[in-house]
Amino acid sequence: MNTVAITPARGPIEAVVRVPGSKSITNRALLLAALAEGISTLSGVLFSDDSHWFLDGLQRLGIAVEIDQPREQVRVHGVAGGPPAAEAELWVELAGTAARFLLAYAALGQGHYTIDGNARMRQRPMADLLETLNTLGAYCHSLGTHGGLPVRMEASGLRGGAAGLAGDKTSQFLSALLMVAPYADHDVELTMTTPLAATPYIDITTSMMAAFGAHVICDGYERFRVPAGQRYQARDYQIEPDASNASYFFAAAAATGGRVRVGGLARAALQ
Repeated sequence: MNTVAITPARGPIEAVVRVPGSKSITNRALLLAALAEGISTLSGVLFSDDSHWFLDGLQRLGIAVEIDQPREQVRVHGVAGGPPAAEAELWVELAGTAARFLLAYAALGQGHYTIDGNARMRQRPMADLLETLNTLGAYCHSLGTHGGLPVRMEASGLRGGAAGLAGDKTSQFLSALLMVAPYADHDVELTMTTPLAATPYIDITTSMMAAFGAHVICDGYERFRVPAGQRYQARDYQIEPDASNASYFFAAAAATGGRVRVGGLARAALQ
């Protein structure tokens, strides 16, 4: 066992702290860049288990990526729509965002895909997302005992239309659907059938969609409409530091009467 000695601060803390990138923003940027037309350079990327399996899944779906981990950058060669690969077997380990976002992305393809993860990931909810995707014209079904992973997708694009979606388990279902919705054949209108959990994550999703060139028409957090025919455009995108991690350093400054600066975060931050 390793032991770490912690010495209490004896006065105000004065520091400049560098915090890794946001996981939530990293995974959204990866999907939007894959959908976009052209090559996007993402900076400040968080390299973690979640982003590892997300990048692996994109590559298996036919998306070319150039990974520069020392510089915290990823160049994504967008394909202006759904995945090029006609067949793929994806593994997400315990990455919930990767499972949900990649499943929605696979629905835009033309082919056969499976998504699976470890035993704990197989227990996490997926059924509501599958149901809504099928209502919108996909054909996916659970092969698991809990209505979750593994999931088999027989993809032929998304028709679009109106559908209900449960929002109480996770906001990731809605984020996944909103991001792929511009590439459906018809407008997508999603009505929440249960109150939406974690609404700030939806604000992040819609803001990032706008940054890449597509807009969502929102009626509060109850109804969302995405007009068909919108297309994302590649861009250079700076990922914010993770505000949750930064909060510990801010708290240290507050507790000691000191000052801590975390670069890349401001009052206008997405988080």
